[in-house]
Parts: sequence; structure tokens; C-alpha cells
Amino acid sequence: MVPSILIVGATGNTGRSVAETLPKLLQSNKILYQHRVIALTRSAQSPEAQKLAKLPRVEVIEKNWVEITSEWLRENHVVRAFIAAHNEPTQFAEESTFHVAALNAGVEYVVRISTTAANVRPDCKAYYPRTHWAIEALLSSPEFAPLQWTSLQPNIFTPLYLSSAAEFIKHYRKTGEQDTLRLMASKDAPIGIIDPHDIGVFAAHLLSQEDPSSHNKAKYVLNGLEDITGKQIVEIVEQYIGTAVEEVVYKDLSFIDSLYEFKYAATQSKNVIFSIKHAAVTAWEGKCSASTTSKEVLALAAPKRTPADMFKTLLEH
Repeated sequence: MVPSILIVGATGNTGRSVAETLPKLLQSNKILYQHRVIALTRSAQSPEAQKLAKLPRVEVIEKNWVEITSEWLRENHVVRAFIAAHNEPTQFAEESTFHVAALNAGVEYVVRISTTAANVRPDCKAYYPRTHWAIEALLSSPEFAPLQWTSLQPNIFTPLYLSSAAEFIKHYRKTGEQDTLRLMASKDAPIGIIDPHDIGVFAAHLLSQEDPSSHNKAKYVLNGLEDITGKQIVEIVEQYIGTAVEEVVYKDLSFIDSLYEFKYAATQSKNVIFSIKHAAVTAWEGKCSASTTSKEVLALAAPKRTPADMFKTLLEH
């Protein structure tokens, strides 16, 4: 069996563009051109998976990634892998199990998705950035020396950051009435929100390196092409609706209250889930601007999509 590059979550936010970009890059690679791409998904019959199955050298496999074992990785001759794990409270247990399996299966290189760089520290008040810090600490340990890895620390995803503004515009166009415009953004802090597609493209470039050793143990900060403030989001909304926004609430995180009530109340600690609200503070403090992007990102596959581009995309769906 030919060597394989595994994409965990191939139909997800970032995995999709990894799966779409990587086969093209492998075609012109003298070392990796024969490698196949395994696009892992929980539903091989989904429209997204069916599209990927039509790409050259891509094999779609239906499997829950948390059940991956060393034996499965060896059977499929996986030598490189991409993983964008969930941010659920069980993340450390499940993602660390994957990396242990990869280590014991002889996987050579893993590219993983972390979270906003300013939050990846052991004392972050939000729980999930601490999980990412712990995963990076695990991978940095001497025991994991045989497994090369790169951790991508992207800023908040553009669709999440702009979705409430897009829905506000859609509602106004449909009814002629305004709701309250609720924004996660602060009014004045610039933040380099990033399109998940651009993250996946960069990950694909890393996975297609003939020798990834120069990226081993690297933690790359990824931001979008340009900054945007809450005030600028309001201005864009006003351009779309042709009138002034009547009421704006900045720093709105009320969706986390709903998330807890409808998803986690029966099974998870309220203290843990509500800690997510602290993750936005570094952005409000101006620590997540586009200027923090790692130079390696700009050199290898710089982000291309702007907030204005994403507004257009969100309004088309």
C-alpha cells in the first residue's frame, strides 16, 4: 500500500480546504507525488464528502476520529496527518489519545489546529485554550521526539465573528425591521479574524513539504489579511441595509448562555462552559491583530480572504 496522508475532519471548517488543496500540491512533489490522501469523515454520504471523493488521489473513509488506533494507522500506512479536534471538555483525553496512537504507529508528521495564540497558556481563564497548551506541552516532551509536529494558532474564525451581523442584514432585507445588532467584537479593538479556508490551505502547504523538519515543534500564529473593529462591522452593515443601525451591543457573549442551556446543562460544569467568555478578552485588549501573524505563514501561504469577502459569502447562504 502506498503511504497515506490522513485528514481528520475532512468536511469540517479547516479540513475541507486541506483536502481540496493537498492533492494539487502533491502532483508536483518529487517525493510525495504517489501518496494518497485519506479524507476522514463521519458521513461518507454527505454532499461535502461526495465532492471530495471525486478529487484525484483522495479516498473518503467514514470513521469517527476518536476511535483511531495505532493499528488502524499502520494498516492504512499513514505517515502524515492533519487534525482539527473539537473544543469540547473531553478534548485533551481524545486528542492526546490520537497523538499517542500516531507516535506508536510511526507517523512522521502531524499538523494540528490550536486556538488564538494570546490565549494558549496554562493560566488562561477559558478552559479550552489550556487544553491546547497542554497538548502542545505533551507533544514537546522528550517522549514524543520521534513525532514531528506543527501547531497552528489561528485567530477567531470569520464566519463565527460576522454571523450575527450577516443575520441582521438578512432579517432587515426580509422584513424591513431592525433587531438589536449583537456583536462579539468590541467597538474599537482591531482583530485579524481569519477564514478557515485560508487556514486549511496553509496546513496543506505544510503537509506537502518534502522535508517538514524546519517546521517541527513550530507554533504558527494565523490571522486574516486585515483587521476589523466592531465599529467597522457596523459601518459595513449600514452600507448593506442603506440606513443607520439603531441599536448595537458590543462584547455580546450571550450565545454562550444558550450554548450551556441547550447543550451542556445536563452533563457539564457551568463554571467550565461559562469560562469560554474569557477567551474574547485578549481580542478586546488588542492582542489579536493581524500584525501578530507569523512570518512563515506569510511566506508559505498567506491568507487571502478579507472580512468584506466573507460578508459576501455569508449573505449568499
